[in-house]
Amino acid sequence: APNSPQWFNTGLHWAYGIDGPGQGHFYVDYKTGELRASETAYEHPQPHACFIQGIADDLVNDGGIMDLWVREARLFKYGSGTGSNFSALRGEGERLSGGGKSSGLMSFLKIGDRAAGAIKSGGTTRRAAKMVVVDIDHPDIEQYIDWKVKEEQKVAALVTGSKVISQHLKAIMKACVNCDGDGDACFDPNQNPALKREVRAAKKGQVPENYIRRVIQFARQGYTDIEFPIYDTDWDSEAYLTVSGQNSNNSVRVTDDFLNAVEDDRDWSLTARITGQTTRTLKARELWEKIGEAAWASADPGIQFHTTVNDWHTCPSSGPIRASNPCSEYMFLDDTACNLASLNLLQFRDAAKRFDVDAFEHAVRLWTIVLEISVLMAQFPSRRIAELSYEYRTLGLGYANIGGLLMTSGISYDSKEGRAICGAITALMTGVSYATSAEMAGELGPFPGYQKNRNDMLRVMRNHRRAAQGVADGYDGVHIAPVPLDGATCPDLRIVERARTAWNRAVTLGELNGYRNAQASVIAPTGTIGLIMDCDTTGIEPDFALVKFKKLAGGGYFKIINRAVPEALRLLGYDEKQIADITTYAVGHGSIKNAPGINPAALKAKGFRDETIEKIEAGLESAFDIKFVFNRWTIGDEQMKALNVPEEKFSDPAFDLLTHLGFTRKEIEAANLHICGSMTLEGAPGLKDEHLPVFDCANPCGKIGKRYLSAESHIRMMAAAQPFISGAISKTINMPNDATVEDAKKAYMLSWRLALKANALYRDGSKLSQPLNAQLLADEEDDEEEAVEQIVAKPAAARAEAVAERIVERIVEKAIREREKMPNRRKGYTQKAIVGGHKVYLRTGEYDDGRLGEIFIDMHKEGAAFRAMMNNFAIAISLGLQYGVPLEEFVEAFTFTRFEPAGMVQGNDAIKNATSILDYVFRELAVSYLSRHDLAHVDMSDFSNTALGKGISEGKTVPFSKGLTRGAALKVVTGSDTPKGAGGAGAGDRFGDPRHASPAPLKAPVASAPSGAATSRGGSTVTSVIAGATVLALQEEAAAFTRNTEATAFKRDYEERAREFARELEQEATDALFSDEAADEAAEARAQAADAVQADKKRAADRRAQALAMGYTGNMCA
Repeated sequence: APNSPQWFNTGLHWAYGIDGPGQGHFYVDYKTGELRASETAYEHPQPHACFIQGIADDLVNDGGIMDLWVREARLFKYGSGTGSNFSALRGEGERLSGGGKSSGLMSFLKIGDRAAGAIKSGGTTRRAAKMVVVDIDHPDIEQYIDWKVKEEQKVAALVTGSKVISQHLKAIMKACVNCDGDGDACFDPNQNPALKREVRAAKKGQVPENYIRRVIQFARQGYTDIEFPIYDTDWDSEAYLTVSGQNSNNSVRVTDDFLNAVEDDRDWSLTARITGQTTRTLKARELWEKIGEAAWASADPGIQFHTTVNDWHTCPSSGPIRASNPCSEYMFLDDTACNLASLNLLQFRDAAKRFDVDAFEHAVRLWTIVLEISVLMAQFPSRRIAELSYEYRTLGLGYANIGGLLMTSGISYDSKEGRAICGAITALMTGVSYATSAEMAGELGPFPGYQKNRNDMLRVMRNHRRAAQGVADGYDGVHIAPVPLDGATCPDLRIVERARTAWNRAVTLGELNGYRNAQASVIAPTGTIGLIMDCDTTGIEPDFALVKFKKLAGGGYFKIINRAVPEALRLLGYDEKQIADITTYAVGHGSIKNAPGINPAALKAKGFRDETIEKIEAGLESAFDIKFVFNRWTIGDEQMKALNVPEEKFSDPAFDLLTHLGFTRKEIEAANLHICGSMTLEGAPGLKDEHLPVFDCANPCGKIGKRYLSAESHIRMMAAAQPFISGAISKTINMPNDATVEDAKKAYMLSWRLALKANALYRDGSKLSQPLNAQLLADEEDDEEEAVEQIVAKPAAARAEAVAERIVERIVEKAIREREKMPNRRKGYTQKAIVGGHKVYLRTGEYDDGRLGEIFIDMHKEGAAFRAMMNNFAIAISLGLQYGVPLEEFVEAFTFTRFEPAGMVQGNDAIKNATSILDYVFRELAVSYLSRHDLAHVDMSDFSNTALGKGISEGKTVPFSKGLTRGAALKVVTGSDTPKGAGGAGAGDRFGDPRHASPAPLKAPVASAPSGAATSRGGSTVTSVIAGATVLALQEEAAAFTRNTEATAFKRDYEERAREFARELEQEATDALFSDEAADEAAEARAQAADAVQADKKRAADRRAQALAMGYTGNMCA
């Protein structure tokens, strides 16, 4: 498959007539050799994925700093990636021509990083791909090495600081609001002991004092709460978006001189960019240590070995290689581009399970020609890149799935045989590609830059051939000898012989004709196209897991063993029964029958009904863990009650039903292993220990797996392939979490000694955004212990209040997690459309406040199976919406999904094409309910939100409500017991019910309530007390509050009323729990609340009658 930009851009103009105005691109007319500016956007597509761009130490002129951001934007827009060496930029403090001093390299890198973060690759959702390279002798190299480390420290500070500050500021606000003092005494720490305590705690927690004062001033003005943003470590969170350095891969360009200085513990000089003078001298090992620490802590920077790269440079007379593309596989001159394509090696196994050498050679020849044609038709983002790409015509043919091929063949990735096969296939591929290039040169002539580089290119070709012949020394112009092909160890000598023949032919034809292309091959990561080719592994990578979960189109997951495992076992001599036993050990039986410890008999003894056991059995087939099946969603609330599970535990994600029922940890683990599988082959029945290395992966497999491929095994596999690659290899070396800084330095040093051109490391857990597999301490236990300590330290009255508060939190939590059912009579709309020739009917159902609560999807005249699948999919989405899953999450998950039917959309004014039915449905819902006009092809934001689609009423006046549009939620700040702007129905309440008013970020004070009552946000009074008899009544009352705003108001009123009532009775709070006064007042409050509900209903009925009498119908009645 070709690289992603080919899929994005090629053929849009030729096949579909899609085009647009020129975007500043250039191309060379292959018929005349004339350089021209592109007049349209797609007539000449941008099929190249990899670019290297130069940058001059100039701020605004062509080829300078600001010009680079424009050129990068052109590439990102069309789905390509770019890399640049920024070492030409002056260091911080260096003299400028105008007399000032330079702001330094880092200031400009941050601008480029922000620009790249604002542009999505290919105009879709993929992050822009960018590589930053800096030479090891740059004056700002130390700041550059530490860039990502320090930025991650800022993320940690933002996350931790936001939580600490929010906690203290809310406590200060609470101390002010709950004060009983007169006048300004509540806002004076010297007169309010609670405020004084919280201010001291905040200052001790390093909260800025001016912010403490600001919150007290807010409270003085009557505000009762303050919203302070809390950040998290998610990769796409605002914390990461706030810091710099997150939109590029960073690499340091090191020379052999520097690495020799590290070995000899010599000094190393940093030099000014303009004068060449030494700006600072430090120990080379200090700089090397800094690189190791940064790579260990943040996975950057990677290393590019400058001397080795240029030893194998085919065109040194045209300039040195100074940078690479974002993934480090394409390394050539600045301002050139490379078009990639990769072959799935596993597809070249013949009926005899041997590698089909003839088919592979044929495919290499064809793809070499295809990539050459792509150079002819392409356009480029600048005049210079168009000229040089045409002049040198570099290609990037590679492969994927070497890991899958080796495992399928029963050969370990970390073995001499595995490395020999990899080297032989790589040598064969590049040898045939260069021979084909020489053939084309014989017909069309060599690339224009060949003659001035002829001697060097032939020298490099002969070095490639020498490595293919298995010679360890005698290389011409190479500082570090490569790892030659180990032909004697290769299990398939046919590949070795054909590879050597191919290189003999490539050198012979090259000496005669020259070469059509300056480079022929790279090993790319093949992430996206690997999926298209159905590869088990990408690029040169090994497999990452033996058991995989495939997501099904209709929802859910399907657990499968890696398809290479059974084939490998057969080749290793295992019979079908043994293979079945081994694979079942890995994936599990998927059934509770015959499971040790936990089986139908054991469950019946605990009180499970037969029908419940059947539900559990059905859910276990694709389960990750049996604990995920033993919950209320599978067995139902009635069964949970029958098992005597406390109701507050029903929805607790930390609740373990099996442990609650008395099953031991060993019983649960044994049953889990039997049912869900081990996810590894370690310990599998009948599997010989000597065969375990065949199934080693990049990471330990499953919970009990211990084996994984070492960093050295990754590096040695790369070294086996590198001598036969024109460019380099895109590869990240996986390291375990407990790897050390010394391990990181050793991995980089080994890469240099084995003549690799580049390498990068990733230590498991080194990024803050990656969740850790294990916690140092159990958070819940810490929280409980801390809560108990805080409560015990309080006075008696405060203790009772704190206990009541925790009771209310549990009640409210239960209430807001319940399903919010749809009203029996509901509004919505029906949208008819045709997607790719198939009729689709989308019908929505809304809550009274306009929020989406359900959808129905019907496919006219489709097969029963497909219609049923779509109907059930709609039901699943509806249930998710009713249980509180935001519509935004569904939109992000299902837009841009691709499957048939797809294509042009008819009948919808905003959406004109869709990549699938689900893509269309969720684009439509996003436009209608979320105002996501960015997902529409026609911006309808200037029209009514009900204007989607052409109905029979087109052209007629469309009535609309002055209330909320679909899904909108207005924030209302209340200053009295009536919603602001209320006159009948409030501005934030479509139907006059104050409970629907949305909470505001800053809550204004409410008017004082009568003695013994607490006023809620909308003006309704809910009285509650801490009394034993009243707690049960409050629990019943809480169940009716299913919306978050109601639950929050209820919790606040509960707390306020608890404190107030304890003060009124002037008793110990524990005595107040059982007082008669409390029960009487609670009864009175319930009666008042019931009267208020009836009044609301009567008022709504009267309004509707008035509207109907005036001739209004439908939505106007709201």
